[in-house]
Amino acid sequence: MASDSNTHHKSSSRNQQQLVSTMIKQGFISDPFLSPPPTFRPLTSPTRSPNPNQSPTLFEMMSLEQAREPKPQSEAHKKLRERISAILSQSPFHNVNSGNDWGTGDVRLTIASREREPDGGAETAAFRVSMDLHRRVLAAKSRFFAEKLRRSGTHSVEILECDDVEVYVHAVVLIYCEDLKTRLMGMEVSKILALLKVFSAFLFDDGTIACLEYLEAVPWSEKEEERVVSHLNQLQLNDSRTDDVLQRVIAEPSTSSRADDIFLKLSAGMLQAKNDKARREMKILIAQLLREETVDRPDISRDALYHVCHRCLSSLVLCLSEATCLDESTRDRGILMGEIAREADNIQWVVDILIDRKMGDEFVKLWAEQKELASLHAKIPTMYRHEISKITAQLCIAIGRGHILVPKETRFSLLSTWLEALYEDFRWMRQASRAVDKKLVEEGLSQTILTLPLPQQQSILLNWFDRFLNRGDDCPNIKRAFEIWWRRAFVKQYVIESQLQITICDYPN
Repeated sequence: MASDSNTHHKSSSRNQQQLVSTMIKQGFISDPFLSPPPTFRPLTSPTRSPNPNQSPTLFEMMSLEQAREPKPQSEAHKKLRERISAILSQSPFHNVNSGNDWGTGDVRLTIASREREPDGGAETAAFRVSMDLHRRVLAAKSRFFAEKLRRSGTHSVEILECDDVEVYVHAVVLIYCEDLKTRLMGMEVSKILALLKVFSAFLFDDGTIACLEYLEAVPWSEKEEERVVSHLNQLQLNDSRTDDVLQRVIAEPSTSSRADDIFLKLSAGMLQAKNDKARREMKILIAQLLREETVDRPDISRDALYHVCHRCLSSLVLCLSEATCLDESTRDRGILMGEIAREADNIQWVVDILIDRKMGDEFVKLWAEQKELASLHAKIPTMYRHEISKITAQLCIAIGRGHILVPKETRFSLLSTWLEALYEDFRWMRQASRAVDKKLVEEGLSQTILTLPLPQQQSILLNWFDRFLNRGDDCPNIKRAFEIWWRRAFVKQYVIESQLQITICDYPN
């Protein structure tokens, strides 16, 4: 009889240990963002005091071992416990005045962190939180718990090795709440994303929907925007509300417009804006956005940019034509001259974008061909026209730096058409605009001249020499270019030997 009893006792102990071992292996949540897959341990009954006549189970041995050698509690754990205590103090299952009668909790849920300091310091005891919950609430709200807690009776569940115990505890508390929208209000986006991951792992649909609706309605910072898109893409939630959230940053192909259409629409309004300050600010902003080095850089075509160029040139020619016959016009002189300066500034803005995108070669040719515009320019008072000469200076700087490559015929044509105007307007350019760098203009002009054939350099520089002697600082100082031309022409005098050798011999008759 004693032998049968002993055999039964050993069999029961072995079966119980095997059950615990099986339950330890069960996975709980696979969430790479909050923690590695924690361990799910459902026990069929609450923790019992060990029977002295019965061998302890593996779970009891682990608990006893931890009790014998407690590790010091860190300051971070103390602060974490305070925050979690505040969360639990507002939870319905701890609040006797919540109006819900769930009775005694039949599920003991324990959530434990990793055995390591949050800042990567020495190992410390895992932070643990235990809550007495209600099976019927968990099973009704969470499809995950409904599957795991199918059997009636008491249960004990553990979630181990969590990186963020506070989020798990908060998620459990929110499962009990009816008005989730109100409870989430005011939370940071990062906290909502963390809760969303736990809710999706718990298969808590109401919580998932509440988080998505919150993300769809709340403003984001640029940093938060990247996190929202990244997290939703990785969660891959099968919910139309995810698309509602992402519509803020992702345009549907059927409704998206080509970059050219958007650019032309923006430029049309911006370049004709009546408020000069707002127009300048938006031009700076658009130029900065177009310069940003991103994978999906806006694909503004050459045709779109040159469409704006031609439109601005036509407006400039019209303004100059009206200005030359101002006596016959009823328009105010100040308004008309302001429009000339505005159209010239608009062209400078577009040319700057063309240079940045390495598309400025065609504009050099276009600007060199503006004979009519150059003729009208000479008839306008200098104080009103100097903005136009800044376009020529802008092109010379780009050519001198090698940012625009055009044939020598085009370079010479550019200077033939506009150099005289640049000389005339140089003093006003320097005095009227602090944005004009005198040295930069002089260097760009010098380098452009020195790219021409030597006879053309000589023609331009001898003309400049006479003008500079009479005008001084009112004329660009390009004496460095003059010096280099002089050495090329009279000092170095390079001789290129022909590769073709001809030998003349006399042959006897």
